[in-house]
Amino acid sequence: MPNADELLTAVAAMVEAQPSNQMSLTVVVDGAVITGRLAPESMWRERVSEVLRTSERLSPFSDVFTSHRGARPDRGGAPTHLHFHLARILQGSLGIPETGGMYRVAIKDVSAWTVGDLSYSEQ
Repeated sequence: MPNADELLTAVAAMVEAQPSNQMSLTVVVDGAVITGRLAPESMWRERVSEVLRTSERLSPFSDVFTSHRGARPDRGGAPTHLHFHLARILQGSLGIPETGGMYRVAIKDVSAWTVGDLSYSEQ
């Protein structure tokens, strides 16, 4: 989408205002279907930082996720990205990764979306 969807931006702002990751959402971005739970950016950044910190090769990058902050509704700016926690990219009957990943998606790049976490077949 050339312009960010106002309704989706409002959903993202509500997620930012809540200390929870219970809002399930499915989006289409450049033909990829991503499904999972939204998390506030600060929660998402902290979790990514924790994962990186446990990696011998990637631990130097962990501080980047906790030291830089983007536009935040509590600072007067509308959210520009969705932060997925426990998310999967759906490819046919497969969800990648099976356990769920951490994805950051620009709201302006979402071409379609629906509330809810789509399931996939494990067969």
